[in-house]
Amino acid sequence: MSNNENRWDIFLPLMVAIAAVLGILVGIILPRKSDSAAQLPGIRPRIDKLSTILNIIERNYVDSVNRDNLVEAAIPAILKKLDPHSVYIPAKDLARANESLQGNFEGIGISFNMLTDTIIVISTIPGGPSAKLGLLAGDKILYVNDSLVAGRGISDEDVMGMLKGPKGTTVRVSLLRKGYNDLLTFNIIRDKIPIYSVDVAYMVNDNTGYIKINNFAITTFDEFMKGLKELKEKGMTKLIVDLRGNAGGIMEDAVQIANQFLKEGQLIVYTMGRNQPRNEARATGKGE
Repeated sequence: MSNNENRWDIFLPLMVAIAAVLGILVGIILPRKSDSAAQLPGIRPRIDKLSTILNIIERNYVDSVNRDNLVEAAIPAILKKLDPHSVYIPAKDLARANESLQGNFEGIGISFNMLTDTIIVISTIPGGPSAKLGLLAGDKILYVNDSLVAGRGISDEDVMGMLKGPKGTTVRVSLLRKGYNDLLTFNIIRDKIPIYSVDVAYMVNDNTGYIKINNFAITTFDEFMKGLKELKEKGMTKLIVDLRGNAGGIMEDAVQIANQFLKEGQLIVYTMGRNQPRNEARATGKGE
């Protein structure tokens, strides 16, 4: 074996060792991408941008901030970029938003307005707890239980929070009434209060009926059919269904109402999404 071959045998392991050490050093010095970033190319940076902004605000803003409140404020702005029908309802407002769709709520059964920082009863719901006890339009509510609510800058939402409550519970209301010098106090037992989605159903003339629907709730179809039956008994042969100002709601009830007037097989509505197949609702031809 020559001297050159001996030198190569010694030099080759040395080169491998040096290369290994350099590889380790490069791995330590150079920044590494996270595994999640490698698995989700193009997604992590976008998520990090919003998170980074919030982190910077929390660290550097002159006052302390509530991160959750900032997120709550950001969500509506994001959805606004989509379309007019994409909205965000915070958890604290969801129950109230669903009341008109459920067809009822639990409370004392009044409509009110705030006038010069005082709760004024506008009307009582017929058959509701307040109507049964004799509350009247124009009554001025000053106290709810032991809390003064007049002249306090209280919001409508706060008032509803005090007056609404589980069925069977009691709320004490003290009010001023025209013609009375002293406060009148009522202990009102809360109950389920219906919210009607069919405003009116009456005869316009001898053969034309009119039904006004303000939204579609889980009770709308039953309300509509009740009104329709009453109008038919009065001789109705033509019908006007007024949907002006209708806020929408539960599609199933709208489909059931449309089904009353269409021939079998006619398309009522279809839904289709980017990742959802077309789903059709067609008339059964069994309308009354």
